[in-house]
Amino acid sequence: MGLLFYGSSERPIRIPDRVLAHVKVVTATKLRRGESFTLSWRHPDEEEGGRSTIWIQPAIPLRFVFGSVEPEVLDPTLLQAFANSANSSSGLSIDLDDSPSEQPAGASRRTV
Repeated sequence: MGLLFYGSSERPIRIPDRVLAHVKVVTATKLRRGESFTLSWRHPDEEEGGRSTIWIQPAIPLRFVFGSVEPEVLDPTLLQAFANSANSSSGLSIDLDDSPSEQPAGASRRTV
């Protein structure tokens, strides 16, 4: 399980490594271009609240921490879907229940 530290909060957002790797690439690409976007997710049943959305922009510090030492293999289809979503008016929405052990068919050898 990976962690996304956002802004000055000491409480990280827990995201499966596989999903976090794709979010990292999309986020880095958008921020490198100076583009801001929203990132949304549904809270797991054991957490309070129903869902959260954060505003991702270059002035807000981010730190990605991965549970695994080995880099994740990126799925180009998922990466494109995340990029398209981040470019939409509704922003990037991720699934925290995504199984990190299942590698989608057609995944590339690109790692992060």
